[in-house]
Amino acid sequence: MLIQIFSLLLQVAVGLVAGTCLLRMYMHLMRINLSARAGNPLAPFVFAMTNWLVLPLRRSVPAIGRLDTASLLAAYALVLAKFVLLGLMMGHIPYWVDLLVMSCLELLNLALSSLVWLVLIYAMLSWVRAGSDVGYALGQLVEPMLQPLRRVIPQIGGVDLSPLALLVLLQVLEIVLRHLGT
Repeated sequence: MLIQIFSLLLQVAVGLVAGTCLLRMYMHLMRINLSARAGNPLAPFVFAMTNWLVLPLRRSVPAIGRLDTASLLAAYALVLAKFVLLGLMMGHIPYWVDLLVMSCLELLNLALSSLVWLVLIYAMLSWVRAGSDVGYALGQLVEPMLQPLRRVIPQIGGVDLSPLALLVLLQVLEIVLRHLGT
């Protein structure tokens, strides 16, 4: 029972911090201004959750173009550490190659799950409250994925079905990823 509780807490903590590292990387990739002066409502949370890990890595891990490799490496290291800790608790650590592959698949799964949540929150905010700072910030993250779908999927009765299509595509990718992991 204690192992299950610790595993849950570890999963939540690593998911939150690693997911925020991935969000930081994605925002950097999409050239979304993360400065406090820009008024990005997500920036203080992203910095508070990730600076302790990303900033030291930035000293030795340079960005590759627009790819924030320090944030990506931080997320990967957290997922890898989670698997090592769980392995130590269970008394069986997988081979290092298996650990690296499992961590990579877990990181991809976390990225897809995070995108699903971003799309869901963005869609719900578009229904109830237009024009909020959070809605604008989420729009900067989600709209680039919705635009190609909007070219293919027409509105039906004034309803934009592209978020639904994106959610289905993300879930199909999650199924494929789970199948690869087994």
